[in-house]
Amino acid sequence: MNSVPALHTSPDFSTPFSRRFGLRLPLVQGPMAGGPTTPALVAAVSNAGGLGFLAGAALAPEKIASEVAAIRALTDKPFGVNLFVLDPANPDEATVRRALEAIDPVAAHFGLPPGVAFAPYAPDFRAQLDMLIELRVPVVSFTFGLLPAVDVARLHAAGSYVMGTATHVAEGLAWRDAGADAIVAQGAEAGGHRGTFIGEAPHALVGTMALVPQLVDAVEAAGLPVLAAGGIMDGRGIAAALALGAQGVQMGTAFLGCAESAIPADWKTRLRASTDTATAVTRAITGRHARGIRNALMQQLEARPETVAPYPVQNALTQPLRQRAARENDGDYLSLWSGQGAPLSRKREGGLGAGQIVEALDAEWRAVLDKFGDKLSGKLSRES
Repeated sequence: MNSVPALHTSPDFSTPFSRRFGLRLPLVQGPMAGGPTTPALVAAVSNAGGLGFLAGAALAPEKIASEVAAIRALTDKPFGVNLFVLDPANPDEATVRRALEAIDPVAAHFGLPPGVAFAPYAPDFRAQLDMLIELRVPVVSFTFGLLPAVDVARLHAAGSYVMGTATHVAEGLAWRDAGADAIVAQGAEAGGHRGTFIGEAPHALVGTMALVPQLVDAVEAAGLPVLAAGGIMDGRGIAAALALGAQGVQMGTAFLGCAESAIPADWKTRLRASTDTATAVTRAITGRHARGIRNALMQQLEARPETVAPYPVQNALTQPLRQRAARENDGDYLSLWSGQGAPLSRKREGGLGAGQIVEALDAEWRAVLDKFGDKLSGKLSRES
């Protein structure tokens, strides 16, 4: 077991959410599917006083179990696992054929053979959920859909705290009604896949600053904490989210380039070199809208939007190409998921450990609270 540093928690610098889990600061490390999130990263964040989170959506149930075991071997602190709420995919032959007609010429860049249909296209969500219940994971979160209330109750019976992702107010209210314990407000600035499950994703690109206070007001009567996600990269962002009424933040892009992140080196390099206008939201790579740094893969697949299959079909069909690009360290053909705040990561030295990033964020947001004094810290200490 790793040694755990003393946590300098204070009533003035905490929220009900952070106190519930004994956090040094009200920070959830965003679960990033597709390679970045490792047990070492999750444990490092939890050991440093944040809430580490495993991205379990792409993992078979047995792999989830082994990853959770690895995390528990590294920390005795709370941590979480995230899943995508998905129904089984059964695309018709024509859908797969159209998608491959656009993907195969791109894959030929690496000399890959023509693609073929998959079966299945993603791990079985119900089996994944059953595994989380069996493992009694401390915190679980869900993206892409709404978990039925009966399943939320099953998780509660297993001792799990349930968080649902919302990209607009109606989704937050749906999670409230399903019995969730907290809402993650995913602003338009956030990197990776959009969590929209009510309405069209392009219509749900609500910025974090507009979304958080509206969700806070909508679920206030139910006493649900709201966590702000999207565009938050430093202590200023944490303090701003709390001023808007959030009880914590979820930060993914801030940890993408850390030492424990498993993404290829070229992805980390492009992340540090990105600008505020470097990202775009696309569905061409996986079949679901997601924000990432523009590259050749995004541009070439977007040229034929009529061929894009729905998620998880498109995601599975482009996976061999992206896996080869990862082995070749070729960022032109990776899905370079990233939030709009990525350029702010340049103020931190490359290769910092996740725990060091948590330490830096803790110092930064406390400095902001000290600067504004009672205006913000007094508000936090009065919340219950």
